[in-house]
Amino acid sequence: MENASYFLAAFAVAWAVTFGYVLVLINRQRHLRQEINRLKETIKEKGS
Repeated sequence: MENASYFLAAFAVAWAVTFGYVLVLINRQRHLRQEINRLKETIKEKGS
């Protein structure tokens, strides 16, 4: 059981990396959604 602390540390790091990656994906999705909405508005303005 002497390696349990290393295992727990690696487990915590893996979860931290996963959590950070999810946050990056959420941020990218938000920016893409904003860009899509801007493009929709531009298309509406040009079509009128």
